[in-house]
Amino acid sequence: MAPRKKPAPTPAKCPACRTGQVQESFQIGGRKKHTSDDRQEALCLTCLGTGEAPTD
Repeated sequence: MAPRKKPAPTPAKCPACRTGQVQESFQIGGRKKHTSDDRQEALCLTCLGTGEAPTD
């Protein structure tokens, strides 16, 4: 009988986002850009959208 393999460890979550996406504000207007109170989803630049902690 062959020995069972250990399951692969689960990767650590990204400390910045935990899901791969972050919420950030955005600017409105042509010349006098002002920041909106609304938020939009954006790709996390720490993990590049994977949701896993970087290994480096």
